Amino acid sequence: MRELRINGDRLWASIMEMAEIGGTSDGGCNRQALTELDKQGRNLFVTWCKDAGCTVTVDAMGNIFARRHGPGKNTSAVITGSHLDTQPTGGKFDGVYGVLAGLEVIRTLNDANVETTHPIEVVCWTNEEGARFSPALIGSGVWSGVFELEYGHSRLDKQGISIKQSLEDIGYLGETAAASSKNIKAAFELHIEQGPILEDKGKQIGIVSGVQGMNWYDVTLVGVPCHAGPSPMDVRVDPVMGAAKIINRLYKLVDQYKPWSRVTFGDIKVEPGVRNTVPKKLILSVDLRHPDQNTLNRMDLDLRAIVEEICTPLMIDYQIFDEWASQAVSFAESCINAVRQSVSELDYSSEEMFSGAGHDSVYVSRVAPTSMIFIPCEGGISHNASEKATPADIEAGCNVLLHAMLKTAS
Repeated sequence: MRELRINGDRLWASIMEMAEIGGTSDGGCNRQALTELDKQGRNLFVTWCKDAGCTVTVDAMGNIFARRHGPGKNTSAVITGSHLDTQPTGGKFDGVYGVLAGLEVIRTLNDANVETTHPIEVVCWTNEEGARFSPALIGSGVWSGVFELEYGHSRLDKQGISIKQSLEDIGYLGETAAASSKNIKAAFELHIEQGPILEDKGKQIGIVSGVQGMNWYDVTLVGVPCHAGPSPMDVRVDPVMGAAKIINRLYKLVDQYKPWSRVTFGDIKVEPGVRNTVPKKLILSVDLRHPDQNTLNRMDLDLRAIVEEICTPLMIDYQIFDEWASQAVSFAESCINAVRQSVSELDYSSEEMFSGAGHDSVYVSRVAPTSMIFIPCEGGISHNASEKATPADIEAGCNVLLHAMLKTAS
């Protein structure tokens, strides 16, 4: 078994063919969750899985499961997978690599006539990105019991269309399979790093021991709208003035907890949005992260204190809405060791690390032993059309996945 290797050319070709669905003029992909393009990507994946002899089921959240059955009576599967949906400015590899690498594992086992004691299963999770529907990871979140199905179905996009309606529209509202975790022996997820660490250190494989905790907030600031010309600066109740001070203080806050702390302001909405009027309302999205949960908890308290400290003297009314929270995760040592041993046997260079981004494995790890495998991406760039990974690294990561799964499924 140690000599077994995946077909790197076939995997690369599959990734490139999938990238044509939603391909953009700058070389990226825009295949957002539960759109017509996502449907086309899902259909292609399902066709490939059936061609590989898999049994395909779709659950009530649209999560797709493609199973290669084992010869025995063991029903607990060793699963792998990720997502096919992208950001609006997405690349070719984020999520897609993990799904198609799982399919390549099955194709390789078929080619070599290798039987596993436990079934092998590839999963495509719904709406991992959170780009069209909030929150992110909603498909795996419902499946793992973090969210109720009704909550998952009720999430709306900016046009007011629900996840349930979108699943019906594209034909992926599973009606026979419940969106709930099954008997899982172990789970692995292969992914590009989406950061610069592996490339900077010259390592080919990241052995991921956990995922940063992350909190999403909407901070709403309410002021008094007034004319831009006649209103002196020192008498305004201006929510933008408060937001500017809050942003500056939060950047200083994460500097206190570096190097792993993160803050991002990805969306700012201003009402009424008139050029010559001081806004009545501003909604600031805040993404706060740290791999140590206790530290993230302290940062949460600091954020709330900062908002109050700034808004009170400016006479700005405020509300902090907790949109989503994902606690820091430590993966299962049994799965991490399977990855370590596979990396060693395959003689790849490696780095043990945390994931700075959230992944479906965060929720899967709540119901099954789980770990992740990273490969480098050029410049650490992701959620971007210029997202790149080399064919050699793509192949290496999938070889590690193959052997980690074999160790666990045999």
